[in-house]
Amino acid sequence: MNEDSDPVKKRKIVNRFLKQLTRDEPQMYYATTSEIARSIHLMIKEHTNRLSVEEQALVRRMTMKDIEVMLGFTLK
Repeated sequence: MNEDSDPVKKRKIVNRFLKQLTRDEPQMYYATTSEIARSIHLMIKEHTNRLSVEEQALVRRMTMKDIEVMLGFTLK
């Protein structure tokens, strides 16, 4: 997988929102993966217009489950 593949780009977007979430709400450190995924999914929906056109296309159909799977691999 090259550095600029879509899955890598999606993971970078999710990680960016994860950093923002844990900075804004430190108690989320103790939340379940599904709770964190739900919060990130909501943040992405709320802030889609702040993403680049390319990033918007990448996250448009991203589900909470997709985010949860990414977090599962990221957090382990």
